[in-house]
Amino acid sequence: MSGKRKMSEEKARKIAVAATAAGVLIVLFLAVILTIQFVRIGVANAERRRIENEIERYEQLLEEKERDIDYYESELGMYHEALKQGWHTK
Repeated sequence: MSGKRKMSEEKARKIAVAATAAGVLIVLFLAVILTIQFVRIGVANAERRRIENEIERYEQLLEEKERDIDYYESELGMYHEALKQGWHTK
């Protein structure tokens, strides 16, 4: 009977070692996946900030150009532009 008991203890030990190794591999795999996800989140946040800054810059540029259009559509703006183009007044 001690032979059977020794075999089952050895078998249980092998199963425990295999389960421990599998657990460690799963934990490492999940750690790698988590690291990759954090990197992807960081890259996405940086891209979002870059795009938001670019949108803000274009909104400022649009606002500036709208002011220019308002000026050039006014009588004073047209008058100054006509003088630049060589028109003369009395």
